[in-house]
Order: sequence, then structure tokens, then C-alpha cells
Amino acid sequence: MRIGLPKESRAGETRVAITPEGARKLLKKQFSIVAEKDVGLLSGFPDSEYPSEVEWSDAKTAFAADVVLKINRPTDNEVALFKPNAVLITQIEPFRKDGLLDLLAKANVTTLGMELIPRIPRAQAMDVLSSQANISGYRSVIEAAAQYGKFFPLMMTAAGSSKPAKIMVLGAGVAGLQAVATARRLGAIVEAYDVRSEVKEQIQSLGAKFVELDIGEDGSGQGGYAKELSDAAKARLAEQLNDRLKKCDIIITTANIPGRKAPIMIPEEVVKAMRPGSVIVDLAAPTGGNCALTEPDKVVSVNGVKIIGYTNLPAMLPSEASNFYSNNLIALIDLLIADQQPVRLNLEQQDDIIKAILVTRNGDVLHP
Repeated sequence: MRIGLPKESRAGETRVAITPEGARKLLKKQFSIVAEKDVGLLSGFPDSEYPSEVEWSDAKTAFAADVVLKINRPTDNEVALFKPNAVLITQIEPFRKDGLLDLLAKANVTTLGMELIPRIPRAQAMDVLSSQANISGYRSVIEAAAQYGKFFPLMMTAAGSSKPAKIMVLGAGVAGLQAVATARRLGAIVEAYDVRSEVKEQIQSLGAKFVELDIGEDGSGQGGYAKELSDAAKARLAEQLNDRLKKCDIIITTANIPGRKAPIMIPEEVVKAMRPGSVIVDLAAPTGGNCALTEPDKVVSVNGVKIIGYTNLPAMLPSEASNFYSNNLIALIDLLIADQQPVRLNLEQQDDIIKAILVTRNGDVLHP
């Protein structure tokens, strides 16, 4: 079975789906690999680091393989390059209503969505959302530190002293907890809030304060995610949270609800009441943003407050992000491999993970 590894066409993407180490693992499983030239160059992996068995070609040949591995969803033009009955494994963003899933189904491509892998113990090694969110959480703090005009920790010198930065993290999923941990390592005073009360101990274990608010309901949803709050709860949350936010030096937001626009956590009036020089890093920028004034892939300044809306923070650490993603893919492929030779993928298994990630197959769109 032949695996294709094309270069990513998304603007600003620097990651590669399979690293040289990942390629070696796939070759040991008896796959053959055809890759587009310089596929890993932006990730720090030149062609020379890949195994000699990898065949180097162009995008058309890579997309014509039996199985195509990608980071991002293909373009409409790339869909035309797939052969019938091909398998595509990527982050497919199934909630976008742009016709791509119908196009893939019409081309008879079987699509597996990496971001749909359920968060259950045996799927941890495949969990691409967690692996990439860890990187986003770390990088969000680095970006905040670069834009903030002061020290993070308490600094005392003969020339004077500087107070520690006060940071609020909104949302304590994987990205939020990593942001908390990184900010604490840098010496900041950190508070965090999440609508799910069960994350309190995790926040406290990292040395941060859990902000307890009475909003009248719990926001815990299925699969460890948050659910959308009622209008009444949203109003109570804003009433209790806004005054705290105005006093922060840095706010990092991570609140997302699968399949929905990100909730607004920082309204315009809060931004305008913050001190000039403050920073907001909006990790929900790809789904509309938690800050009312976020602009995707831009750093904007409002009354001296900088709002960072980068939509692909993992691409700013491409080598590590690629390593993590490649390992996630290999773990999934291990599950999919049939116990027979020559090597092939068995998608007929009655497995909860496979059922969850199948998006298109046999000409049909399966995702609800």
C-alpha cells in the first residue's frame, strides 16, 4: 500500500504530517511512501533526512497514492487529484459548510478526521487536538511575553524593581493548562477560570488560583469539552468576570465549543478599560474569537491594548508540532492496519474510534 505525503498548501503552514522518524516507522510496517519534494523543509526536515526508500516526486503523484496523509483539509483543486477509493487522513474541519465533504464523497474518497478522535484513554496516543493544543498553550505565553513591555516575574535590582505580571487564563483545557504552567514557570501571578468546575484541582496543582464564580449552572459537556451556557448564565458570568479582566496585564483565552462559534468572553468595553500595554492572546481566533475585537492572524492595538489573533500557533514551533502530529498519525495507522499481508487498512472494524473519525465513505458524507 502506497502512502502519499504532499506539501501543505495553507498559507503560513510550516508543519509536515510525517517526519523522517515517522517515515521509518511506516516503512517498517511494509508501506511504500511517495512524497512531494521539500515536503518537510519548513519543519526543519530536509529530504536528505528521510529514509532512502522514500520516493520523491511532485504533488500530483503524492495525491494519487492509496493513502494521503495531511495536516490540513485539501483544497477543491487537490480533491481532483485523488484516485477513486483513496483514503485521506487529515484535520478535516467537518463543521465548515463549504461543500468540501460533498466533493470528497463525490470523488469516492474515504476521509478520516484526526480532530474527531474521541478523548478516551486508549486513544491518547492519537489525540491530535491535545498534542497541538499543548503547543498552542505554550506558544501563547511566549507571544504574550514578546508583546508585553514588562517582565513576567518579580524583578528587584539596584536600578529599581518590577512587579510580577498578572495573568488570567480563560478556559482550562489542554491549551489553557499548558498556558498556566508556562506562565507560572516564567514567574507570573496566574489565575484561571473555566465553566467546568472539575478542573479546579488541575489549575491549583500548577500553582495558579482557580477563580470561582456563581453562574447558576455547570458548563461540563460531553467528552471533556465545555457546553454552551444559557443566556442567563452568560449574563451572570460577564457580570462577575468583567471587572477582574479589566485589572489583568495579560489575558489568554481558549474557550471553544465544538461545532459552534467561539463565545465572546472579552467584550469591547473590557478591552477599552484595560491598562495600555496590556495583552490579549485569543486562541479561539480560528472559530471567531473570544475577544470581540480579535482579527484573525493579526496583532491589533486598541487604546494601547494589543490583541493577538494568530490562528495557527503550532506552525510557529513546526519541528515539535510535526513530531507530535506524526506520532499521532502512526498510532492511528497501527489501529487501522489489518492483520494480513500485503499491508492494508481495515476500516470495517467495529471500533468506536474508527466510527467517530469516518467522515466520508463509499460516496456518502457520514459526519452528522
